[in-house]
Amino acid sequence: MISMNKASQYSPWTRQIINWVVTMSSVIICLMVLPARLPGMELLGITPNWLLIWVVAWSVKRTAFQGVLAALSLGLIQDGMTSPHPTHVLSLAIVGIMTARIQKQRYIQEDFISVALIVFGMAVVGETVTAIQYSFMGDRTLAEIWTDHQRIALSSAILSSLWAPVIYYPLNRWWEWINIKEGLD
Repeated sequence: MISMNKASQYSPWTRQIINWVVTMSSVIICLMVLPARLPGMELLGITPNWLLIWVVAWSVKRTAFQGVLAALSLGLIQDGMTSPHPTHVLSLAIVGIMTARIQKQRYIQEDFISVALIVFGMAVVGETVTAIQYSFMGDRTLAEIWTDHQRIALSSAILSSLWAPVIYYPLNRWWEWINIKEGLD
């Protein structure tokens, strides 16, 4: 892997390519871990929502358009890996927009705790959007859907917020470093 000091010796164009490789590699890692049931990463049969964590990490310092674009891409990939009904695109897009729209400078200091809180809230929002989609499908009664929703939303929110720093911290450090280097050139 290329260290940050070594990468600073490259041209801006090469650093941009390295940045895209690092960013895409993080997405691929999240996609590979998504279906995994590793010990200690499961609560009531629910695992962390790695793509939601990635969308929050990406969107927290970007515009709503950038957040929704990343969310749409990851949602389509997740729909391709799982069932497209209900779609993951809608919930991730709403999470991307809402995360980017948070007035971070005014309300939130960016650290592990605030990002974990954002991920917690966005996991509840994402699971609620999914539950609403299930209610429109009409396969189950509303009582069944909302009973499951409570368990799924809370488990997903807890696990995703606890694991959020694993994705957020290295990516945030990398993106900050790249932005500093780009600003110097």
